[in-house]
Amino acid sequence: MTHDFRSLVDMLRHRALHQGNRRAYTFLVDGETETAALTYGQLDRRARAIAAALADRGGGPGDRVILLYPPGLDFITAFFGAIYAGVIAVPCYPPHRSQLARSLPRLTAILANAEPSAVLCPAEVAALSAWVAHVPVFGALPWVATDTLGTDAAASWKEPDVGPSTLALLQYTSGSTAAPRGVMVTHGNLLHNLAVANHVEENDADSVSVSWLPVIHDMGLIEGVLEPAYAGYPAYLMSPATFLQRPIRWLRAITKYRATNSGGPNFAYDLCTQKVRAEQRDTLDLSSWRVAYNGAEPIRTGTLTTFIKTFRDCGFRWNSFYPVYGLAESTLVVTSGRRTYQPVFLEADADALCRGRMEEASPDGSSRRVSLVSSGPPTFGSRVLIVNPDTCRLCEPREIGEIWLSSPSVTKGYWRREEETSQTFGALLADDGSGPYLRTGDLGALIDGELFVAGRLKDLLIVRGFKHYPQDLELTVERQHPAIRPGCAAAFALEAHDDERIGVAAELDPRRLDITCMNSSEFPAVPFLLREGARAISDLIGTIRRAVAESHGVQLHIVALLKAGALPKTSSGKIRHRACAQALSGGQLAEIVRWVQPDAGPLDSVATLLSTGI
Repeated sequence: MTHDFRSLVDMLRHRALHQGNRRAYTFLVDGETETAALTYGQLDRRARAIAAALADRGGGPGDRVILLYPPGLDFITAFFGAIYAGVIAVPCYPPHRSQLARSLPRLTAILANAEPSAVLCPAEVAALSAWVAHVPVFGALPWVATDTLGTDAAASWKEPDVGPSTLALLQYTSGSTAAPRGVMVTHGNLLHNLAVANHVEENDADSVSVSWLPVIHDMGLIEGVLEPAYAGYPAYLMSPATFLQRPIRWLRAITKYRATNSGGPNFAYDLCTQKVRAEQRDTLDLSSWRVAYNGAEPIRTGTLTTFIKTFRDCGFRWNSFYPVYGLAESTLVVTSGRRTYQPVFLEADADALCRGRMEEASPDGSSRRVSLVSSGPPTFGSRVLIVNPDTCRLCEPREIGEIWLSSPSVTKGYWRREEETSQTFGALLADDGSGPYLRTGDLGALIDGELFVAGRLKDLLIVRGFKHYPQDLELTVERQHPAIRPGCAAAFALEAHDDERIGVAAELDPRRLDITCMNSSEFPAVPFLLREGARAISDLIGTIRRAVAESHGVQLHIVALLKAGALPKTSSGKIRHRACAQALSGGQLAEIVRWVQPDAGPLDSVATLLSTGI
């Protein structure tokens, strides 16, 4: 089922010609009720009409077009409409009127980088003129409400001259709101990665997809939308919110439609085991589910074992798990399980991990151990190397290094960021000068052909599958009060309770707090603060927590306020995030006060303070 398409235009035209009356996509508005559906023929006609409308407004090859759509099938028609026009699709979240402070800065930065020629959206988004005033560039762009277009214009569509090397998509990463990076994905990149997924999933005439993943992200777009069209099987989609509100909806849809392909980040499986009740499980039949992909965030041993224990009686099978590793810079999939594959675990020696090696823990139980899950072997056409990030030489067996790769799925780089593109996509191996390779920024090791991902080379934070850069959270923290010293806040991951939690530490100038009795010449002891300034400190910590939650969707589990100069920094003044996390865990930071999420469990460092009543 690997096809010789030259572009996504070829792909959909093939489906419309040979399977025009077959239902391609169905949207479940509440996760359960079918409200809209598209056949391949209908999708083809609407895409041609949208492409013709873009051409009438001056859109041409190479132009960028913003796609602003809430969950639904209109996004799919607009995406293929852009593809049919030969322009470059730029999917973005539509700003939410109640969260403009969070969404507009990122959207504005994307607009500045992409310089689009038009905006595609449904009429309901175009009508939200209140937030457009905050982004003046929007007012100068032509807006096309695609759901109001008829299909008569489809007859005037002219097929664009596109091929494997033509850019199809700018996939903006979840980076700093001041400088998001648009990954340049070609038709050839997409088609290779779709062929890879088709191969490892072994799709056939019985394949059916169910997806709640956001379609503006690579996994949701490729697995939820494009792979079904590539292989020609039906897809059922729902909003991420409907799943998060009631996870049972996901499993009910798999049961109802006999879905074979569905998945998500690790947290999705945890959510199901936590929220789906025993009486609800009695109504489920998951025996059709044979590709349960798990990626986008660290894969936990406990998650897999608990899920299979919970849903085994519903027909779910152990070999249905597909642990995967991928990234937008390589379109999506890099390593993956197979149909007959079973997850591979490594009981690693914790001390060896600290030394940069993946060694098996002693069977006699004398060493601390960490259970790691393989992300599968490399897919066809992909070469994966483990390289010392400093010397650019191959690592020794079981030595942890940076994951480098080459593949037809590796994209062309970052849009209008030549220096970053050269550094990330142009790596050469010092051993033999071979390359170029993509530097993923992730750490791992290859053991018996299996990729074990150890962590992140840099300080990227991943919460529920979404990536957050520490500097974004740190800036938000600093802006909450003048008592927080500029450039003296750190955000970092806390590994505890088998999930990833986020903490922040910030240096405090108590003289700028409303604590009139505080001695300004020295920092007071914790008991003095609790007695005289507890309310001011409590209010500040509460403000920090709310601001980070509202601006980034991240729940903080620790907030530590420190004395001046307490944060570990490099000689050039850069914060050492990992050293900060380790010092906090060991009680080695000069802390004034610490707040800990009440359910965070015991800590090895100083006693929890102000842990309730905030």
